[in-house]
Amino acid sequence: MEVLLYVFSALLGVCVGSFLNVVIYRLPNGMSLIRPASHCPSCGEKIRWYDNIPLLSWLILRGRCRHCGERISPRYFLVELLCGLLWVCSALKFGFSPMTLVADVALSALLAQVFVDFEHMILLDSLTLTLALCGVAAIFADPSVLWWERLIGGFGGGLLLFGLGFVISKAVKREALGFGDVKLTAAAGLLLGWKNLALGLFLAAVLGVFYLLGKKIAGRYDREEAFPFGPFLAAAFALCLFFGTDLINWYLGLFLG
Repeated sequence: MEVLLYVFSALLGVCVGSFLNVVIYRLPNGMSLIRPASHCPSCGEKIRWYDNIPLLSWLILRGRCRHCGERISPRYFLVELLCGLLWVCSALKFGFSPMTLVADVALSALLAQVFVDFEHMILLDSLTLTLALCGVAAIFADPSVLWWERLIGGFGGGLLLFGLGFVISKAVKREALGFGDVKLTAAAGLLLGWKNLALGLFLAAVLGVFYLLGKKIAGRYDREEAFPFGPFLAAAFALCLFFGTDLINWYLGLFLG
């Protein structure tokens, strides 16, 4: 039964990843998720069902449109693959429990936010609201985190990041953190609880620093260029959903024995 759960999670995850690609492409551009049907963004030709099979179609077509031959972004394949892997990890972590479904939806929302923010420099309120609703559902689905810890994470985390953003913005005399980051943090606080949220904020800062260092080493760093922090928040929150409690216990064990 466990093997069936993992296989089902992988298959359903890549299918959800295919839908996330639609979300990532259409919602920031103000398009409907339903109409028109899936089509090539270059030539506008409708994509047939056999060219819309998650993972396989992109590989078979070698990342190009069957009709016009234009290149299809590898992001489509990557999102489907990552979503499938995240859903399998969720099944491994939470097993046969309601929290698995809650985590699946939350991780899908976080994954979509990563690519939306990198491509459009925004965080979608609809995805943040989805994450917040997952946090409310987690109160009932995962009793390992107390309900008041989730509420403190939601309200306290949002206020903390808002305050940090305000102070940093005043110091550098330009906007340092968007309000979308604040709302995403508040929603994640409901899902994770304040302890895991605190760890997540630390990990997000570390990931962001490494990203900027990588750009500087590659000679692509621009001091005036806008910096999307949402993807690093989302990645860190996903890590904490899986490993946050274990990391915190390990760290405390170094001092408490």
